[in-house]
Amino acid sequence: MKLPPRLRAVSDLHVGHPQNRAFVQGLHPDNDGDWLLVAGDVGDRYADIEWALGLLSSRFARVVWAPGNHELWTPPRDPVTLRGEERYQELVRMCRRLGVLTPEDPYPVWDGDGGPATIAPLFVLYDYTFRVPQARTQQESLALAYAAGVVCTDEALLHPDPYPSREAWCAARIAETERRLAERDPTLPTVLVNHYPLVREPTDVLRYPLFAQWCGTVRTSDWHLRFDAATVVYGHLHIPRTTFHDGVRFEEVSLGYPREWQLRGPVPDPVRTIHPADDRRRRSSVTRME
Repeated sequence: MKLPPRLRAVSDLHVGHPQNRAFVQGLHPDNDGDWLLVAGDVGDRYADIEWALGLLSSRFARVVWAPGNHELWTPPRDPVTLRGEERYQELVRMCRRLGVLTPEDPYPVWDGDGGPATIAPLFVLYDYTFRVPQARTQQESLALAYAAGVVCTDEALLHPDPYPSREAWCAARIAETERRLAERDPTLPTVLVNHYPLVREPTDVLRYPLFAQWCGTVRTSDWHLRFDAATVVYGHLHIPRTTFHDGVRFEEVSLGYPREWQLRGPVPDPVRTIHPADDRRRRSSVTRME
């Protein structure tokens, strides 16, 4: 029996690694109507990102992309040398050429299995507010990370131009994204797609807790409630799992690096099916019990 069109989700494909590139080459929908949500970190270099999103867009009925930190890097050997906001806007233009939806496009409505739901790809960055508990300030928290040698490569390759800092860029993205989300159809639930978790709790299981400060912002901690999320899809942590926060399902859908997914088994299958209607019913039942 043919499956109905489904809403699928994956992130952190990192196609610069040959094993991950082979995984993407073998990734196909089960139904001609399937959508694929891609929550960032497709690759480091412009050409790799273009190759992967172009291939997926040719196979899935619709691909929706939210950028990760790796797409925003300016690697020294990448022929595309744009930085910061200019690099992001060039990625948006590339996606539009490929037919891939981005955070700059009107939010689409998923009408397939589990719909209808508004699909909202987000780009909000981080602002170091997930600092370690013993640190009183951002500066102290970063100093602890540097002293321990736990420092995200963003510090060298993710440039905030023309903003004075990544925190300032994050603040601008939050303001714009809140405006966009407030204008959505309020009668429909949302599926929020972001590279970073919108709440801090998922970072509690990190091997290196100091890394959490590069994993989001406290300013999004209520978005799953404010914007009626049935499901939140994210990546970045490379720890694929399902958690619940305030009754809302959070799906971490990373493939991750080969050394990581090979520990989980010889054949990676991080692609998750998202069921907005089921998740919204579950949230409603939890709310009633509370």
